[in-house]
Amino acid sequence: MLKLDQIKKQYRQPNGETLSILDVPAYQVAAGEQVALIGPSGCGKTTMLHVIAGITKPTSGRVVLDGVELSKYSESARDRIRADKIGYVFQTFNLLPGFNALENVVLGMTFARGKRDTARARKLLERVGLSHRISHHPSKMSVGEQQRVAVARALANRPKLLLADEPTANVDPQNQQQIVDLIRKTCQEENIALILVTHSREVSDQFERIDLLSDVNQVVARALAKNEAK
Repeated sequence: MLKLDQIKKQYRQPNGETLSILDVPAYQVAAGEQVALIGPSGCGKTTMLHVIAGITKPTSGRVVLDGVELSKYSESARDRIRADKIGYVFQTFNLLPGFNALENVVLGMTFARGKRDTARARKLLERVGLSHRISHHPSKMSVGEQQRVAVARALANRPKLLLADEPTANVDPQNQQQIVDLIRKTCQEENIALILVTHSREVSDQFERIDLLSDVNQVVARALAKNEAK
């Protein structure tokens, strides 16, 4: 369902040197499969998610999602494909402050097919335990409640793939497990593939498949080898 082939992401620095962030020879996730991707801060986890989602275009290589080679399209075309096929749970939630919980979820639907399925939006908010918060704006909700709205919005369009970038990082310990359970159960019920980025072994140990970024990203592997050699 998802295939990365010879992905490289590099940036040109002000001094003219090239900074390599990603070097992923091959990476695949099957339909409905759930993966925990772990690694320390600064090792390219978020960049890899952005490349998968089409937010950032790789310097070279191919990203194939649900039979579509995402990496060959323009930015606007990638935006449309992402809205249709990918759900993204950001660390910072990215909720629109001027809209209530229901409107935030419904708005996410219009970016893809332009159709408002209010009944599904309500059902998702009920599933995440926010039926009593549907008309509340983000400023009136706790951090944990805002994260649950973000999860509902990411699932609104029945995506093929859900990307969750450390979804428990800004949630208090009491709500962390609730968020993980919610994401995993919904993806299982709707056959949505899941890549969940985390630095928490408590979270990652719940997954059958755990990928270390040092095994996936050769930039990290080379840096670790260099440090060990010192």
